[in-house]
Amino acid sequence: MTGFGARFAAIVALGLSGAGALGANARAQDIPVIDAATERELRELRELYRHLIAAENAHDIAEVRRMVWRSPTALFVAKTKTPAEGGWAGFWGADTVVSHINDLFQSGVFVMAPDFEREKVVLLSPTVAETYAPLKISVAYAGQTGTPKPFLMIVDWVRVGSSWKMATDIAVPIPPASAAPAAPSESTP
Repeated sequence: MTGFGARFAAIVALGLSGAGALGANARAQDIPVIDAATERELRELRELYRHLIAAENAHDIAEVRRMVWRSPTALFVAKTKTPAEGGWAGFWGADTVVSHINDLFQSGVFVMAPDFEREKVVLLSPTVAETYAPLKISVAYAGQTGTPKPFLMIVDWVRVGSSWKMATDIAVPIPPASAAPAAPSESTP
């Protein structure tokens, strides 16, 4: 992996390792109690994520458009059509996000298969939430074969009135295990 993909994977790995270290040092009294209202919000967000996946797998661009936050800061990080465009990029703004998702649909094969057992949903504030899920994505866009490949999907949601909208959709490709860098030897200073 080179360029943007390698840098992005390194940033995500650093963030996840830092979160793990924080979790290991957290005290029991630091862990918030989830009340019934929060549990309802989390359940609603889990259902909404499943609905988003179903709409995308059905190539229902009208339903996907309804779920995207109508903002110039809506973000979709995905593969570009050509290497000259950078390989991977951020697509900004609701109309651009929906247009790029539709381009993926038009390529033919586009199927996402999340591991819902490993899905995590957190409320970051009363109006911002995040869904994390490992998944396999099969896509024939930009010369890809449609073979399922592993990704981590991170979706940020914002509450707009009484509805949650998808603000950010980032799919991080997981490199093959053989592509992982070798650990430094003990003789390395």
